[in-house]
Amino acid sequence: MRTDPERPLQGRRLLVAASGSIAAVKTPLLVSALVKAGAEVRCLLTASAEKLVSASALACLSRHCCYLERDQWDPACSRPLHIELAEWAELVVVAPLSATSLGRWSQGIADGLLASTLLASEVPVLAAVAMNTAMWKHPAVQRNWDTLQTFPGVLPLAPGAGLLACDRIGDGRMVSPELIELAAASLFSRGMQHANAERDWLGRSLLVSAGPTVEPIDAARVLTNRSSGRMGVLLAQAARMRGADVVLVHGPLQVPDAWREGLHDLPVQTAAEMGELLIKYQPYADAVAMVAAVADLKRRDGGLSSKPAKNELNCLLSGGWEDVPDLLQQLVRQRPQVQRLLGFAALSGSEDVLLERGRIKLQAKGCDLLMVNPIDRPGQGFGDVRNGGWLLGDQLQLRLPAMSKLALAHHLLTALRESLPRMS
Repeated sequence: MRTDPERPLQGRRLLVAASGSIAAVKTPLLVSALVKAGAEVRCLLTASAEKLVSASALACLSRHCCYLERDQWDPACSRPLHIELAEWAELVVVAPLSATSLGRWSQGIADGLLASTLLASEVPVLAAVAMNTAMWKHPAVQRNWDTLQTFPGVLPLAPGAGLLACDRIGDGRMVSPELIELAAASLFSRGMQHANAERDWLGRSLLVSAGPTVEPIDAARVLTNRSSGRMGVLLAQAARMRGADVVLVHGPLQVPDAWREGLHDLPVQTAAEMGELLIKYQPYADAVAMVAAVADLKRRDGGLSSKPAKNELNCLLSGGWEDVPDLLQQLVRQRPQVQRLLGFAALSGSEDVLLERGRIKLQAKGCDLLMVNPIDRPGQGFGDVRNGGWLLGDQLQLRLPAMSKLALAHHLLTALRESLPRMS
């Protein structure tokens, strides 16, 4: 099946199941988003979830009947329904996954339609947990969760912290429908014809910088650039989906807040603030991806505390500036011997010029890999949903045509992982 690379869920068959958690009230939002993304969606409710969300609503949103537990042994069906559903789906999304359904699945208990479908499924499963904080922290639940993460093809989405339906503030809140949609898109964006949930970064840590930095000029004006932060954030989330422990240091972003869920998220403003955090976390990372578009200049005085009049700007802008230190070069100079660094170079010009300038930058910066992405091509680069260019290394020159930034993130992660020393 040929799909639109800009719409990785287009035409994909997704089974969305909800079990008995109040977070099931968010399932219709997820189903609606997946349908709008082009997916063919079918829904399943456990008996407990049926008390919390309308099967009719899910049927209407998915344009298909919603399956209930009592449908499993319908005499009108010529084959067991759980087998039909398991064989139909290309991806199963369980959102929310309750403590009860987690226990059944992890222990191989097939006493209902959802439990039987999960055991019969041979495709990847996205599992988004939701429950009360005390339930989540219970040793039995944690044991089941640890067991689930050993199952091949399972992408576990642990709950986050927040205000729960029981009025408690703590861990147990299901990740947002936007992040679940992104996770599903990520599984279909790894350059294969089917969903790929392999967690090949498991046990690895990645430090990522993203977005622009902002240097103050005065009390009202700043120096920055057009970077949205999309490339860096998607690289961070794609790595997390592949099992990495990710720290994200970023300037002001123009991406959905949900895309930062599950990451060690560290917002900054200036290049100096970004550099301080990168240096702090660098010793703990197996790899660093320097995706941020750091400002080139800053005020020597740190920016005026007042706002000069418009007719005074020429004087202000003509002097008092200094270069921002090259953060990537700083990281290269003090990196651990086994650490690998990926840099980004936003350039313009012809292909020959880009490759020549890219090789010079690769050598000057001393990083292991350098992604040279042209920003003067229509439909890609800063602020766009696509990116492309050339990935350069000591013995590498890989042409990466313009593609979705999520797909590009996976290409870069694969190359970066292959450059890492083998784990002992």
